Amino acid sequence: MPVELTVCTAARTEFLNLTERIETALKATRIQEGMALLFVPHTTAGLTINENADPDVLSDLAKGLERMAPANAGYRHQEGNSDAHLKSSLMGCSLTVPIVGGALRLGTWQGIYFCEFDGPRTRKVWVHFYPQAG
Repeated sequence: MPVELTVCTAARTEFLNLTERIETALKATRIQEGMALLFVPHTTAGLTINENADPDVLSDLAKGLERMAPANAGYRHQEGNSDAHLKSSLMGCSLTVPIVGGALRLGTWQGIYFCEFDGPRTRKVWVHFYPQAG
């Protein structure tokens, strides 16, 4: 059964930790083994799995992405958000996470982040949980 998460961002570039919300939705399914598929249906946002212990990592990630796709680089797209489209493509719009023992199988320091690049906005994240066949 799919779950739709609503995400409200407050800044043009922002990383929001969704791990706890996804784990809560997973518990309601009672799935013990399988996969979680996460998808962002937006062209200026994305998803990533990264460190959730040191907030400087997310700050460094935002700065690195800005160096790769600066906001004012003479893009042709008239909306003025081409940098956000590039950053979304770099991060990607989907993730697959294993489910083991009824929990997301993430590394010790990993968290699941929604990546906003054209905020502030209200966004959606679609989460599908698939039990292991057999």
